[in-house]
Amino acid sequence: MKRNLISSLIGVVLGSLLLSGCDDSQKSAKVFPTVVRKYTQNTAIEGIVSNNKGVLKTGHVKVISTSDQLITQANLDSGHYKVEIPANTDLPILIIAIAEGETEKLSVAVVDDSIKQYQINPTTTAIAKAAKAMGGYTRANLVRAAEETVHIPDANKTTTGWRGDPTTQYGGWH
Repeated sequence: MKRNLISSLIGVVLGSLLLSGCDDSQKSAKVFPTVVRKYTQNTAIEGIVSNNKGVLKTGHVKVISTSDQLITQANLDSGHYKVEIPANTDLPILIIAIAEGETEKLSVAVVDDSIKQYQINPTTTAIAKAAKAMGGYTRANLVRAAEETVHIPDANKTTTGWRGDPTTQYGGWH
């Protein structure tokens, strides 16, 4: 009797494993195609360039591909730049600014063809560097880099309206 019961249980377990294995093999993983974004027409991008000392009055701006190919360039005019991105330019691209007589490069990564204004400053430079270190200039990496780069001073954090024990508020046992 015990032998039949054990044999039956083993049969049920093996059968369910085989059936679940069959079921898994019939499922196909959803593949999300990588959408290559690009500028479909000539597009003007503009903005202001500043560093920790203020707006950069003179210098130049270069637009490069992620493979370091020069796309276009322009001079700064009282801190303002305007560049024309040619049609069929693949994204992401980098806009790099260098002040006259300086070696420090400021940059911003562009991943969206619908945004036409980009400020360039030390924060955008830190975000671009962090996104590149995370694996590349993607929207997800840029968002994550921005969240990790920009800090809120403790003086600006509040708990206004907070009532109760935080451990019970978030599922604690108290």
